[in-house]
Amino acid sequence: MLVLSRKSGQRIQIGPDICVTVVKLNSGGVRLGIEAPPELAVVRGELADQIQAEAEAVSEQAADALRIFNGEEQES
Repeated sequence: MLVLSRKSGQRIQIGPDICVTVVKLNSGGVRLGIEAPPELAVVRGELADQIQAEAEAVSEQAADALRIFNGEEQES
């Protein structure tokens, strides 16, 4: 992990297409602006974790449904 110190208004360039700007600093946190191509999803880490957990649950349900459809025993 690269750790950088930046002041308000300063930017970090990630590759040719992604730029992170420090918009505001306060004692409780930092506000960042992120410029990225529209086809690139930019989400908070906790939201990405939630999306992944939901996708895994749906995948598990689909696998169970397929086993039932095929007449296989369900795993307990």
